[in-house]
Amino acid sequence: MLRLEYAGACYHVINRGNYRQAIFEGEGAAEAFERCLGETAAKHGWRVHAFVIMRNHFHLALETSEPNLSVGMKHLQGTWANRFNRYRGLTGRPFQGRFKALHVEPGHALAQVAHYIHLNPVRAKILPAEQVGEFRWSSLHGFPRRGRPAWLVAGTVLAEAGGLADTAAGWRRYRDYLGVLAELSPREREEKFGRLSRGWVVGTKEFRQGLIQEMREHQAELTRARRPGEGEGDRQALRDEIWAERLEAAARTAGVDLRKLGLRKSAPEKVLLAAVMKATTDVSNGWLCERLKMGTPASVSQFVRRFHLEGRGDEARFKRAVAQAKG
Repeated sequence: MLRLEYAGACYHVINRGNYRQAIFEGEGAAEAFERCLGETAAKHGWRVHAFVIMRNHFHLALETSEPNLSVGMKHLQGTWANRFNRYRGLTGRPFQGRFKALHVEPGHALAQVAHYIHLNPVRAKILPAEQVGEFRWSSLHGFPRRGRPAWLVAGTVLAEAGGLADTAAGWRRYRDYLGVLAELSPREREEKFGRLSRGWVVGTKEFRQGLIQEMREHQAELTRARRPGEGEGDRQALRDEIWAERLEAAARTAGVDLRKLGLRKSAPEKVLLAAVMKATTDVSNGWLCERLKMGTPASVSQFVRRFHLEGRGDEARFKRAVAQAKG
């Protein structure tokens, strides 16, 4: 399976304790995880832009110098889990699964993820916003200190918070900036941070389309490609987005305006597009039924079967759309 791992890729990585257990609450647990993170980053050439270790989960904003996210995360979680279990005399998996990883566009989007990560202790009401830099198990605690490890990178956070200097004064201003973000209304917080830990990608439409195009150039079946740390909900979100993109492309090639399909369930343009999608993707009848307003999933199958029985598969615009999708 193709994995979206490449040199220079940025990710928002998340994982939780099995059954949401407070795995980092015990003595030395968070400290050991931070140590393992440093070992992993140094070993695999990661640049960590932000991290936080909470009672029952962690967040990382990281950049890989090589396509090695899965290998590195196996080392990070496996090494810490072995130490965790050995210290407590336990067996089994402390984490709920492998991990979740969202692709993040470098620059502004990556900085937004870092701000979101640094504000985790405030959202959890562990401490007030004015004390956010005092939370021990966070990159924000380590950024201003002397001897900061080489793998902990501050440039993006400071640049995207207003071009702040990497000085004590600059970090004070950054903490003030986080305080302002913490005071946003619920609606404003949702607009700014709501999608930073959901879905499969954080960034502009162009960035998202570029990732999809890269997969296509590697001749991968996009809807079946498994990405590092994804769950079934993430896979469905990716499928939906790819199917929508392909439907729009098919409509353009066939000269169909998706905004003017009308209400008729078996309209020729709807059936044409459904036939193209069924011929070129593994799209579900349920998705087509809902997106094209074609009645029921069974109706989609009947309409497409009738389309081919009537010889409409020989129509020029159907062939063009299929050729474009396969090309």
